[in-house]
Amino acid sequence: MPKFDWKLLHSCAFSAALLLGGAGGLVAVAVPAHAQGVAVRGLPDFTELVEQVGPSVVNIRTLEKTSGRMGAAGMDEEMLEFFKRFGLPMPNMPRQQRPQRPQPDEEQPRGVGSGFILTPDGYVMTNAHVVEGADEVVVTLTDKREFKAKIIGADKRTDVAVVKIEASGLPAVKVGDVSRLKVGEWVMAIGSPFGLENTVTAGIVSAKQRDTGDYLPFIQTDVAINPGNSGGPLINMRGEVVGINSQIYSRSGGFMGISFAIPMDEAIRVSDQLRATGRVTRGRIGVQIGPVTKDVAESIGLGKPQGALVSAVEADSPAEKAGVEPGDVITRFDGKAIEKVADLPRLVGNTKPGSKSVLTVFRRGAHKDLTLTIAEVEPDEKVSAATAKAKPSAAAQQFGLTVADLTAAQKKELKLKGGVRIVAATDAAARAGLREDDVILAVANTEIASVKDFDAVLAKVDKAKPINLLVRRGEWAQYVLIRPAR
Repeated sequence: MPKFDWKLLHSCAFSAALLLGGAGGLVAVAVPAHAQGVAVRGLPDFTELVEQVGPSVVNIRTLEKTSGRMGAAGMDEEMLEFFKRFGLPMPNMPRQQRPQRPQPDEEQPRGVGSGFILTPDGYVMTNAHVVEGADEVVVTLTDKREFKAKIIGADKRTDVAVVKIEASGLPAVKVGDVSRLKVGEWVMAIGSPFGLENTVTAGIVSAKQRDTGDYLPFIQTDVAINPGNSGGPLINMRGEVVGINSQIYSRSGGFMGISFAIPMDEAIRVSDQLRATGRVTRGRIGVQIGPVTKDVAESIGLGKPQGALVSAVEADSPAEKAGVEPGDVITRFDGKAIEKVADLPRLVGNTKPGSKSVLTVFRRGAHKDLTLTIAEVEPDEKVSAATAKAKPSAAAQQFGLTVADLTAAQKKELKLKGGVRIVAATDAAARAGLREDDVILAVANTEIASVKDFDAVLAKVDKAKPINLLVRRGEWAQYVLIRPAR
């Protein structure tokens, strides 16, 4: 007879006595009071899901022509992805281990990621950052077949890309309904973290509609996601893909329990446009907006803090033509409530340019409907040769920054008069959370309009103290403290 653990007895509050049978045998133990009426649930079994969805997940390797450049090309693919994706400084390697200068036009490993088969005829979905800048994309199936893929299109704003391989009869995924996804629900990821193909991890949905300052509201999970998982599917317990694993929150570059996935409904909307035209068109109305605070809402008679506060209206824009004024609070767009400021650009962006929409604004104590025609956001331009060759100045290099002037088109799209765009962020800049394509608007409380201004201000600041930068990312601006490398 096994020995009874009396410590367990003393650690629980029982609602009935322990019953003993003949010869001191244990017959029954009453249920703890706090557990009565609570259904006991076992942990989920993911084996069937892996067998069902696993063949639809692919490994994606990217190559680039080096043209005789030295650098990280000689590193392992998974390590290159690790450092590039999360902005970590390249490690110092002993001279004998440093990569040799490659031959001109030699193709070198650039990165590694994941993806999944969207259709049986070879369309594969992944992240835009996985294929960005690649000269060649190689897709490997679970049966070890390899295909060179053609990039159909990539959208940096949502980080969604579609590539095509010449194959048929492929095992495509089932797309799930994101609206049915619940916080606390079990989900699973399959991908190639650090190049380890067909790695399965699992967890739960931690939050939905998580705003991170990017264009999309993300699904937050605690599924273990690491470099190389990017572009892989997030799968529910019905074997349906509900998201694309895209980002992690990390101070070390590795998994820390917070991962983000692009909702599949948004990803499908983007992929449909990429497959049809190779690009994504988005709507715009030409306003600069900010949040409505509780104090502002009460002072203007709005009641609760909701909507988007108009701070500026672009000249000759749809908003100006419709009569939108600075100080208006946009509370609805085509009948849909604007609960927070980030809702408006998403709703407008998903509206077809040229279509008519109704904007409901709160102005001087009353609501008013305004009809406008949606304009189109200009497509992303390729980085100019001058920007691509940008070199860090001596002052910027101390902070791990390489910056470039904004083009006229970028200023117009971002509705900015000045600032500099981050081309690369390493060392101190990476540790502060800065990344490529962030726009620096001010340094040490001094507004900057160009790289020349940026260098001039940095040259004068006290390098021994943290320096504040006003940085814009997507629709949001925030202050970031940066410390020079020691």
